[in-house]
Amino acid sequence: MKLEEAYRAARHWIPFVGRTIGYGTVSLTLGPLTRERRASLWAMRAWCQASLKALEIEVGASGFEHVPEGAPFVYCSNHQSLVDILVLGSVLPGDYKWAAKRSLMKIPFLGWHLRLAGHVPVDRNAGARTAAQVVERFEEVLARGKPLLVFPEGTRSEDGIVRPFKVGGFCAAVRAGAPVVPVAVEGTHLLMKKGAFDLGHGARRQVAVRIGPPLFARSAGSEMACIEDLRDRTHAAVVELHRTIGGRGVEEPLQVLGSRG
Repeated sequence: MKLEEAYRAARHWIPFVGRTIGYGTVSLTLGPLTRERRASLWAMRAWCQASLKALEIEVGASGFEHVPEGAPFVYCSNHQSLVDILVLGSVLPGDYKWAAKRSLMKIPFLGWHLRLAGHVPVDRNAGARTAAQVVERFEEVLARGKPLLVFPEGTRSEDGIVRPFKVGGFCAAVRAGAPVVPVAVEGTHLLMKKGAFDLGHGARRQVAVRIGPPLFARSAGSEMACIEDLRDRTHAAVVELHRTIGGRGVEEPLQVLGSRG
């Protein structure tokens, strides 16, 4: 790492670590004392919003009218960068639970918060038995009446193009009778690529998020056929949403909007 890159990384991430410790402490100490751990939810959202502001990332978001109210559902989003956590955490409504990479659970304060708040650890490329256990955890989240957020590509897209979806989140949605809400993110892959230590110099720090109408599983056919059909329709919806906000290299202007709690 060059000296300039090391400086930028330190300027970005040393304050980030401080914010993580501060908001993580709020979550860990006040979360258990509040109903449904609402202090933890507040701390997570405030951490995301404060971090985006400090990193000078603007988020243009739309489609909030499509988010269901009063019933559990599954957010399904494409995945471009680690920054997606901050972006989606700052704008998506609801007390949703993340399908979070298990390694994040080992990070002090952040991982402790994720476990306390009931987020679901996921191992990429795990065996069939472990994958089945993860789906059961997803179903438990939905059974408690909470939304779930999954990245069905299973990993980050290095070029921003939406990759094929895995079936885990769709299994849970079909079995729980919960709708899937497609979400598209565009621009974070330009800010922090795989293996990068900082956001780069002079990067265009605008990100778009668009939420689409909920999709429901069909009522006829075998369970697997229903799961695969829901997966395929969700993938098509995310790809189309992604295209409308500048995906696949199409440049469109962003309107910076306030977040919805």
